[in-house]
Amino acid sequence: MKKIRVLAILAFVTTTLTAQWKPAGDKIKTKWASQIDVNNVLPEYPRPIMERDAWQNLNGLWEYSIEKKGAAAPKSFDGKILVPFPVESSLSGVMKEVGADQEVWYKRSFSVPSDWNNKAVLLHFGAVDWETEVWLNGVKIGSHTGGFTPFSFDISPFLKSGKQELTVKVWDPTSDGPQPRGKQVKNPDGIWYTPVTGIWQTVWLEPVSQKHIEDVRTTPDIDQGTISFEVAAAGTTYGDVVEITILDGSKTVSTTKAAVGEPIIIAVPDAKLWSPESPFLYDTKIALLDNGKAQDEVQGYFAMRKISKKRDDKGIMRMQLNNKDYFQFGPLDQGWWPDGLYTAPTDEALKYDIVKTKEYGYNMIRKHVKVEPARWYTHCDRLGILVWQDMPNGDNSHDWQNRDYHKGNEFERSAKSEAIYRKEWKEIMDYLYSYPSIVIWVPFNESWGQFKTVEITDWTNEYDPSRLVNSASGGNFFQTGDILDLHHYPAPNMYLYDANRVNVIGEYGGIGLPLEGHLWKTGNNWGYVKFNNSKEVTDEYVDYAEKLKDLVSAGFSGAIYTQTTDVEGEINGLMTYDREVDKLDIKRTNQINTEVINALNE
Repeated sequence: MKKIRVLAILAFVTTTLTAQWKPAGDKIKTKWASQIDVNNVLPEYPRPIMERDAWQNLNGLWEYSIEKKGAAAPKSFDGKILVPFPVESSLSGVMKEVGADQEVWYKRSFSVPSDWNNKAVLLHFGAVDWETEVWLNGVKIGSHTGGFTPFSFDISPFLKSGKQELTVKVWDPTSDGPQPRGKQVKNPDGIWYTPVTGIWQTVWLEPVSQKHIEDVRTTPDIDQGTISFEVAAAGTTYGDVVEITILDGSKTVSTTKAAVGEPIIIAVPDAKLWSPESPFLYDTKIALLDNGKAQDEVQGYFAMRKISKKRDDKGIMRMQLNNKDYFQFGPLDQGWWPDGLYTAPTDEALKYDIVKTKEYGYNMIRKHVKVEPARWYTHCDRLGILVWQDMPNGDNSHDWQNRDYHKGNEFERSAKSEAIYRKEWKEIMDYLYSYPSIVIWVPFNESWGQFKTVEITDWTNEYDPSRLVNSASGGNFFQTGDILDLHHYPAPNMYLYDANRVNVIGEYGGIGLPLEGHLWKTGNNWGYVKFNNSKEVTDEYVDYAEKLKDLVSAGFSGAIYTQTTDVEGEINGLMTYDREVDKLDIKRTNQINTEVINALNE
């Protein structure tokens, strides 16, 4: 009877929580929206590349209030919001505009598990857009600026007995500010999308010892057959040791120990190389030892792979993967969702677009002016997809010159704007450094916010020499970096060539097909060219791909087709925005894409 009462209470609580939330608005949604459990939102461990066993998810229903910027903390709240979906999204249950004149307040309570006693407790935010302030039990414990990178606080000194009260305040100026924001604008239309404000990735707690691992940075060297580790740790003392175990499945490849702070280089004999065709990952266990006793342990992975460039026998500079000429071909991926905006409804949804990209026959994705949650990059690592990572655009556009090398004056940012860019670009590179799928950094796109191009490119190259740098995708071009990246719509075209750099077409295509019942809005939908059915779209796609094959032999080493899905007013996706319909014939598309990729070696 007691068990029945407990189950009844749990059912009542679950029903009550569900009744407090439902998707807002009448926009189209993905199939995964109906699979959301408000008691278990995005339950997967958020950081697979450095994973611990114990953690607590703080996603779910929080209280929220939208207040005038600068106002005091609200005494009462407007209602419930489903974290981590942005305020403007349907899945938040709110779907309200915020803007630069207002701030969003969040509040929830939580309990710390009793078996975490004598542990330091870290409060993690996957990403919050843009300026965040955090209070615990009435004490302000920290702040952060930047909309795309994780941050955390040690909340141990501020914990009390019983329930803890967490309060978060967020301000985001969107297109009224100079900060990196990607495609968000306050008046979305055409190729510009709905603003995203506030918490948009998982919030979570993690217990650690006072001595614990803070970061793991891996760099493969396939030419030497080694992998290097840089392990950052907190609270350590002289004599503490890092122990690294490398595994091939259940088989131990090697175990190495070194004093904390020492760089560690480990031989990987007969290394299995990572590629889209064979995405092999070595597993790792990293322990922090004090007098031989483990204080902390994290599990992760790495890959043995190399991205480089080299002239071929015709004198053309080619991209190489693992010392072999390799044509990189994939879609422009915006990473937006009709129901969650920046935030995929579920982890299955987050993975879905990558799976479909592989089905279409591509080997690469250009992540366009957005940064994804850590799990997205892990999916790319595991499934085998190369990634070109853009810096999200910010500040203002400038005169765009894409037919020749830039001859005018560069855009001048204010000192504040420049400092924001440098801080956030470095944080993005630090955050993503160890994901093997990422092979190219893209600091600027189509002149938007582009400043001090040579200096920023050189710094990016020096900060991470293990990857290539595509300094100015689509213009304005300078003779710097590793890549000349042309944009041309709708058909691919090589209107400029640089004999000293890798040449790619970083955007082309944009073939539009509006499908009733799967549109974000009716009328005025955007596509570079529009057709009436899947056969027409596939025919046009194949025609462009045939042209692209000829341009591969002429000198292109990579290509990006626009784009993975429809997004709001854009109807030029391989799939509809709700991911319900594949617009192109997958079999025909896969076949021609494979031919394009193989054209380099014919």
